[in-house]
Amino acid sequence: MSPKGTSFGASLAPSKRDTASVSARGIAFRFGTRFGLLAVALLAGCASDIPLREAPPRPTDVRAQIVGLMPAGTADRAGWATDIYAALSALEISPTPANICAVLAVVEQESTYRADPEVPKLGQIAWGEIDRRAERLGVPAVAVHLALKLPSSNGMSYAERIDMVKTEKDLSLIFEDLIDRVPLGKRLFASWNPVRTGGPMQVGIAFAERHAQERSYPYPVPDSIRHEVFSRRGGLYFGIAHLLGYPANYDRLVYRYADFNAGHYASRNAAFQNAVSVASGIPLDLDGDLVRRGDDDGKPGATELAVRSLARRLDMGHGAIREALEQGDGLAFERSELYRRVFELADRAERQPVPRAMLPRIVLKSPKITRKLTTEWFANRVDERQRKCLARAAGT
Repeated sequence: MSPKGTSFGASLAPSKRDTASVSARGIAFRFGTRFGLLAVALLAGCASDIPLREAPPRPTDVRAQIVGLMPAGTADRAGWATDIYAALSALEISPTPANICAVLAVVEQESTYRADPEVPKLGQIAWGEIDRRAERLGVPAVAVHLALKLPSSNGMSYAERIDMVKTEKDLSLIFEDLIDRVPLGKRLFASWNPVRTGGPMQVGIAFAERHAQERSYPYPVPDSIRHEVFSRRGGLYFGIAHLLGYPANYDRLVYRYADFNAGHYASRNAAFQNAVSVASGIPLDLDGDLVRRGDDDGKPGATELAVRSLARRLDMGHGAIREALEQGDGLAFERSELYRRVFELADRAERQPVPRAMLPRIVLKSPKITRKLTTEWFANRVDERQRKCLARAAGT
């Protein structure tokens, strides 16, 4: 309920306290001053039991709490706390212990409190991406490697800089330089920078750029939003926006951690896929992707085909099904007839409510990942860190 709505309603009708005061005046009029004063005193005592709205915590107290919850060896804990609180405030996210610990858990998992963390063997990873990009465009690898021996803006060759690169920020700057200065660089990498995530929370740069267009970024931008992601303040701001800055009907934060890794509403969509599978009997990968994306965009995928098999029972045509599934990246999908009817079928089949949120089953694939990891592993790992943080908060 909004404060404006509360004030408006209160101005139209007397409150319980106002009504009680009127009754007290009636008692005093009928039975005399002594009994009237006694009644007023009793009523005043009852009024003191009415719960008052708790004042928001002071910024200094919140920052102090954040400092206390970070590992003792973290460099510049006060600076981290300032940037985290500023992001929460700008995004209008309540600085509760649960939210603070959620942020700290992701930061610890993704970067161990480093604004621009080093990536092992990043140079090798970059060369692999360059060669794959050249192959897709039909450019001989020898021509690409020859072009990268040209001197860059700092005098070193691009190849030398790539060999020595340690962080994603530095690699991104190399590619920006390459695109601006080398003709072949424009052909190979125009509007394509292989560095897609960055900063202390490893947030997606594309997400950050979209978010900055939709909502005012609270800091000056000297160069670009891409560069801001690699800063501590920018990486935290956009990371917190991606983690907590969207509405979701989850009863556990672990589903937000999965969404952070797999995309907003991936946990909700995985549960929907499970419901489709229960209702139709068709096995589905619970990956949270409701429609095809990329080159096959527009063609029905496995989930859409399974839903189509329920079309008669749902009393919905293929067009209506597709239109509803395309809402799967937002909260509005939960208000669709498709969502409601599929879960009704699944609940009836199971004779009990099926889950409305599930951890997506996705194997993580990235040149930076050297062992088999999954979204479920990531979400549970962050959840474990957050619970330990909450235990520390309860003990302070």
